[in-house]
Amino acid sequence: MKTTKNVALTTLALALTAGQAMAADTVVLDGKNLSQDQAWEIAEGAKVKIAAQSATALVKSHELLMEAARLGKPVYGLTVGVGLNKDHKLFDANGELSPEVMKASKSFNYSTLRAHSAGVGEAMPVNLTRVALAVRLNTILSGHTGVQPYVAELYQAYLNNDITPIIPSKGTVGEADILLASHVGLAMIGEWDVIYKGERMNSAVAMKKAGIKALDPVGKDALSILSNNSVGVAYAMQGYRDAKHLLEVSPTVFSLSLEGLNGNVSPFLPQTNDIRPFPFLKEATSEIRNDLTGSYLWDANPERPLQDPLSYRTTAYTFASAYKALADLDQVIDIQINHSDDNPGVIVGAGVDYGNNSQVSKYLVEGKGGVFPTTNFEPLPVALAVQQLAIALTHVSHNSAMRTIHLSDDHFTRLPRFLSAPGNNGHAFGAIQKTFVDMQVRNKALANPVSFDGIAIAGNIEDTFTNLKLASERLIQIVDNTNVMYGLELMHSTQAIDLRKLANQNLKQGEATKAMYEGFRKQVPFVEIDRPFTPDIKASKAFIAQY
Repeated sequence: MKTTKNVALTTLALALTAGQAMAADTVVLDGKNLSQDQAWEIAEGAKVKIAAQSATALVKSHELLMEAARLGKPVYGLTVGVGLNKDHKLFDANGELSPEVMKASKSFNYSTLRAHSAGVGEAMPVNLTRVALAVRLNTILSGHTGVQPYVAELYQAYLNNDITPIIPSKGTVGEADILLASHVGLAMIGEWDVIYKGERMNSAVAMKKAGIKALDPVGKDALSILSNNSVGVAYAMQGYRDAKHLLEVSPTVFSLSLEGLNGNVSPFLPQTNDIRPFPFLKEATSEIRNDLTGSYLWDANPERPLQDPLSYRTTAYTFASAYKALADLDQVIDIQINHSDDNPGVIVGAGVDYGNNSQVSKYLVEGKGGVFPTTNFEPLPVALAVQQLAIALTHVSHNSAMRTIHLSDDHFTRLPRFLSAPGNNGHAFGAIQKTFVDMQVRNKALANPVSFDGIAIAGNIEDTFTNLKLASERLIQIVDNTNVMYGLELMHSTQAIDLRKLANQNLKQGEATKAMYEGFRKQVPFVEIDRPFTPDIKASKAFIAQY
């Protein structure tokens, strides 16, 4: 039943890029061309394959990293500690990666994974964990992590053998999900639980059953596994996906309410909107006009006001603003999941810009590239885009709440108060307004930005935050609340249409609004007399979520 006609949102879709080969049930990852749709296919069970050129790049990147360590270069998380301990020298290779040096490196890796596994809360849903694994594998394949190639092979093996690490859902401030993603590495070394083919068990047992060798981490393996944003980004992708569907159905939900109100189409005409072409406004108004094709609203009506309440007249602007916010989030997610967010960054063939300066030259490995401290772990562009979409959708939900209230008001509709059917002397829709007002109050609270909240930690080294995961969870909840509100709006608009049809059996609806009306009526019948509305609200929400 899901609509495919939305002109505004089709402009957001990305074409599959060259080299993005994919069999019917396999996604080829190369670190550059993962689409969000493909990530969701992996979440739902598609297999993954590592592109040959990316596998070769992994080898070169790891060799460069270990060469830097052999030469005594300062490498964060490898030859020196992390966080406040960055002033601690872990080992001195002295020109040789001796067994003693390698042992020290491995010891540090095991300690790092254990000490950073400190999440709380319920486990992440399996599908979101698989998205996070797919995203992290793809960013590793960009070739700038320096991990052992076997680390990437383990991510692939986990995805392809239905092994999902248990990752706690809370404990990140959004500057890389360090304390959460570390559980992936803990599972890979055999010291944590996973879900294997639907059953929870120790990861060592699961890997043995699947014929997979545990990880023996060295070099930068542990740091790369734990210091990335794949967990928070998975939630941002869920928020994007949910919001995209909500906005796909939004023009038709609104158009049906406009028919219920007997509203004016003037605010959506090209004559009025082309003179101030804000982004996506043309698409939003076009959608509404298309949905109303054939509607009685195009015929003059002496009872129709010259101007409707602002929640009707300005809705195309709220949609357009939400479309733009959605497009912005889409763009930054695609950048995030197809590029490295590692610190340090291992760059094979790096340029020698500013290399004549001693500060820069110490990061370079002559003739091979370099290992550079970076801030690529910073996900602020994604967090800000998530929050902007949350704010835009709360404007959308506000208009929905006000439209629904107006549909119950006989001064605006000239229909019975609270949309009472003939002979119903009870409350009708008078009491259920509290439900969607509750949802809107929650949305307003959830839309408050959280990206600058936090307390300086790690010896005042980590003193900025994005709270990407929390912001994304709020976006997901805003969409869920708005699904409830849209369902209640449909209960009102379809009731208003039925009351109008009692007076005019030949009332004409738009092609799209009629289809939504008829589909909804199969799930939620006309209210002839007061009844418990809780089941209707549940069915209405499900209708919106599945349309």
